[in-house]
This record gives sequence, structure tokens and C-alpha cells, in this order.
Amino acid sequence: MDDMDLPLPAVEVESVSPDELKDRIDAGEHVTLLDARMESEYEEWRIDGENVESINVPYFEFLDDEIDDGVLAQIPDDRKITVLCAKGGSSEYVAGTLKERGYDVNHLEEGMNGWARIYEAVEVERYDGAGILYQYQRPSSGCLGYLVVDGDEAAVIDPLRAFTERYLEDAARLGVELKYAIDTHIHADHISGVRTLVDEGIEGVVPEPAVDRGVTDADEMTLAADGDEFQIGSATIETVSTPGHTSGMTSYLIDGSLLATGDGLFVESVARPDLEEGDEGAEDAARQLYESLQERVLTLPDDTLIGGAHFSDVAEPADDGTYTAPVGQLEAEMEALRMAEDEFVDLILSDMPPRPPNYEEIIATNLGQQETDDEEAFELELGPNNCAASQESLAGD
Repeated sequence: MDDMDLPLPAVEVESVSPDELKDRIDAGEHVTLLDARMESEYEEWRIDGENVESINVPYFEFLDDEIDDGVLAQIPDDRKITVLCAKGGSSEYVAGTLKERGYDVNHLEEGMNGWARIYEAVEVERYDGAGILYQYQRPSSGCLGYLVVDGDEAAVIDPLRAFTERYLEDAARLGVELKYAIDTHIHADHISGVRTLVDEGIEGVVPEPAVDRGVTDADEMTLAADGDEFQIGSATIETVSTPGHTSGMTSYLIDGSLLATGDGLFVESVARPDLEEGDEGAEDAARQLYESLQERVLTLPDDTLIGGAHFSDVAEPADDGTYTAPVGQLEAEMEALRMAEDEFVDLILSDMPPRPPNYEEIIATNLGQQETDDEEAFELELGPNNCAASQESLAGD
């Protein structure tokens, strides 16, 4: 654990920043990681990738002066090893003990907490509406958001509280006014940034049905009802009610080109239906989701891009690096979107992953019913998102 008092390594240990590690992975470089967290933490959430070799050996295996030969046999000695842990303390110690034994090692600064602070903006090149559209990507949890920019105005959809300053800085860098902060629903896997942006003078927008779930401070927000429109320069953001994942799940059609579907539809799967009413209400929610997909999403022109609020480890990015796909392509690739209702419901109820960590506290925070400071909020949302109906891709291979 990173909170325990481990001795400093006897040798100087090179460190690598999370951004540097991400750049190596994105470049297709083979990366070997030694994850020194406990096995349960590793199994729940880790850094993966096509060219990532990940080995889990908990830090306590390195505490004795004589490290077991079986432990060392798990660690390659013919390549660079990056050691990581939760916050960066244990990994520095482990990397030091390995360096003393001749291994070529460095360690990841701030560990998985540092990895969770990576947040990238990628332009959606296939977007053909007015202005420019960016997709925000948080690789640690698969969270996605959107920044719509046209003229001298901008809006952010599904902002994260941890990156409040980032949105303001991006708007300032682009020379635009951040006009709206919009949520698609009451999120269960991360803390929304709408309230913190409202505190900065931005107009907050939440779906009208969120009031029925008990959202506080609704009088300080704009409530979006089906068909409502928000103007960003000459670009129009249209509200499209798509309940199912939650009763208030709302999508936003950005200038007729991209539907930001929140957690209703992803490029590799569909939403799970059990996070609001639990297992008892999951079947009814699944049927509502089926209706939303069939009547509100799949009826859009085939070239309308779909952009969800998450991507998973099995999702494949498009050529422009974004997790977006035309609705016609998704319908062709995802059999679930072509099923009869009963078959669809049976499918998505059959293989739901574990619920997101701390989801009840996160929901309470996002409703405004629980006070959570910034540090607590960041800790609550660490880990996988698990908002899709399946841990396997339902689209293509």
C-alpha cells in the first residue's frame, strides 16, 4: 500500500509520467508493466492495451532482503520494465529493489492516480455540423465527453468535476465563451462537473426527469425536455429523450451530425439497465431502452454519428482516434440492435458486469444529496466504468 512507510530505494530510480507512458502505448511501442498493487485491485482495474504486457506481483513480495526466485522469474530481464502502484510510493521502492538486481526499470509517477488524470481532446473529423466538435477521452475509466465550438461560443456535454479547470482553459485557449455545461443523465460512475461549472458562471443543463430522482438545486439549472434546443453559434444542440439506462437518460443531437448518447448506446455495446431501480426494475428499464433505441436512435439517418459517454477496453477507435461510429454501421455490426424486444431484453440481462465501484455514493453526490470534497470525489470514481450491459463487445468481433 502507498500509505505505509517503505524505505527509500538505495539507488536512484528513473520515473516516467503518465502522459509519457500513454504516448508510448499510443505509438504502438511494446510496453511491459509490473503492477505492484494487490491482486484484487489489479483484477478490477489496470492499464491494458494491444501492445501492453502487464504482470501483477504485489509489493509485499519485495520486502524481504532475499526475494523469492519464483517472484523474480515472473519479471523479464531483457527489456525495460515500468513499475506502477496506486499512488507512486510502492512502485518506487519495488523499482529500486529490482534496479539493485540489474533490471532495467523505471516507475510511474503518481501510479494509477496519475493515470486517472490523463484527459485528452480529440477532434471528431467526421463531424459535419457547424463549427468544430471535440471528444474528451479519459483512458483510465473510459469516460467520454464532448466540446461543441462554433463562432465565439462553446458547450461541454458530460463534463467531469475533476477537469473543471480544463474546460475553462480550453475555452480560453480557443477564444470562446463556455456557454453551457450539459449532462445526459445522473451518472453512476463519475462525479459530474456541471455543478462546479455553474459555480464558475456557466449555465448548467440537466434532463428534466432528473427532478423526479431528487436532484437538488434544480432551480439553479436549466431543465432540458425532449425537443428543447440550445444554440452554440450557428450550431444547434437538440434534446432527445432516450430513457432506459436511467429514467431520465437524454441524448443530444449536435447540429444533426452526432448524437451524444450518454450511456444509452456505445460503439461496442448498449447500456445496462439496473443502476437506478436495481435488479427488480432492470427488465422494465431494458424494455424502455429497447424502445428508445428503436424509435429515437435507429430512426436517424445512417450517417449520423453515435458518440457515447464511455468506451471499454474492447472498443476500437475510428480512424480519427475518436470512439464514434455511424448509426447505420452500428446497426449492421451489433446484432442486439436488430433483435426482437424479448430477445434483446434477455441478452442484456444475462451478462451484466459488476456495478461501478461506489456507485451509490456517486449518484448521491451527482444528485446534490451528498457533500463530497474534490479529493473524495476523485477517489470515489477511480476504477472501471462498467456502465455497459456486457464486458464483451456486442459489435463486430
